[in-house]
Amino acid sequence: MRDRGAGKSPKAKQKAMSVKSFTVSTSLAAVSLAATMSLAVAQTPAPAGARSYAPAGAHRPRIEVNPRPQLQRRCVDWYVLQYRPSGTVLFPEQHCWWVRG
Repeated sequence: MRDRGAGKSPKAKQKAMSVKSFTVSTSLAAVSLAATMSLAVAQTPAPAGARSYAPAGAHRPRIEVNPRPQLQRRCVDWYVLQYRPSGTVLFPEQHCWWVRG
């Protein structure tokens, strides 16, 4: 088998290589430009009449507790050792209930 560039002069090889380099770099530039343009099109603002909705879970509902008069909340808290793969962890726990005051 013969080498394709065996009979070529060093200048001819260099010229062929520079043409290949130019082709590769131009192709990469075109691909990156196309990717940038597609991202820019995807991020265009919505039309003036379109509504913007928040994603689900972005707003947490507010919970209000209005107990009847003369009720008080009593709580007991303590610490529990939890054994985890990363090591033992001291974890707080709490239990609360309503009592007549």
